[in-house]
Order: sequence, then C-alpha cells, then structure tokens
Amino acid sequence: MENERHNREYEEKYESDFMEETAAEVAVPVHPRHERVEREHAHDEREVVGSDEGKGYGRLALILSILSLFFLPIILGAAGIVLGFIARRKGAKTLGSWSIGIGIVSILIGTFILPFF
Repeated sequence: MENERHNREYEEKYESDFMEETAAEVAVPVHPRHERVEREHAHDEREVVGSDEGKGYGRLALILSILSLFFLPIILGAAGIVLGFIARRKGAKTLGSWSIGIGIVSILIGTFILPFF
C-alpha cells in the first residue's frame, strides 16, 4: 500500500517529464552510404538532362555580356552576370564563367573608364 502511494506521488511529480515522443525507438535504421549513392546517381541524371538547358542559359548570358561591352554596360552586364550564375548552376560551367567575367569587366569599364571619354 505504501508502495502504491509512493508510485502515485512519483507519477504526479514527474508526469510532465515523460510526455515525449519516442519515434526514434521504432524508426527504420538509416544507411548513409546507400542514401549517398542514390543522391550521386540522381545528381548524374540531372546533369545529363539539364546540360542542354544550361548551355542555352550560358549562350544567352554570353551574348548579353558581349553586347554590354558596346552599349548599356550596367544593365546588360548585370543581366549577363545573373544568367551566367544560372548557367553555372545548370551545368554549363565554362559558358557561365565567361559570361560572369565579361559582364564584370563591362560594368567596371562602363563605370570607371568610359565617363572620361
């Protein structure tokens, strides 16, 4: 009887401490190597599918960056830089990098050198 009273007091005192989720105890074990292989495989498929789209963005970005050397350097240069980053993300790393570089050079020339001519 005293034992029951002690158990009841213990439950009343510490009842809120045991109101926790215990989903981890019944969860399926995680296999990190298997998930990494699946992610790498999905990444490879995405590169193959998205490479044409990245080249399109890269070509457009390169055209805008080159045009920015001749007129509207701030606007077209910024557009070339933004599209260059998009092209790099989609897989066209070379076209994107050239677009970013030419766009930056065009903005610098248009901002600091052309005002003196």
